[in-house]
Amino acid sequence: MKAVARILSGAVLCAAIVPVASMAAGNHSGINQREHNQQARINQGVRSGELTRHEATNLEQKEAKIKVNERYDKMNGKFTPAERAHLQKELNGASRDIYRDKHNNSVH
Repeated sequence: MKAVARILSGAVLCAAIVPVASMAAGNHSGINQREHNQQARINQGVRSGELTRHEATNLEQKEAKIKVNERYDKMNGKFTPAERAHLQKELNGASRDIYRDKHNNSVH
């Protein structure tokens, strides 16, 4: 009976810890996934002709700056919620810029 109680309590403990750990890892991978997706959108815009070379260069520079900021934020081994929010805000702005440049109806 004690063995069954130990197994059940261990299972409950694991069920409580695993989602919290995956959420923490998910925040980092969420930023990385957004960076990857935005890079793919820029590449697709260049291939389709929706982005000029100049527009793509500007967007690439913004993406590079975001990556530098991310590395800087993570240098001390801590990635605070405030730092994460700031990166998300930068990614939101870059995403808007990608959309705007791809849909500005300029002749390429």
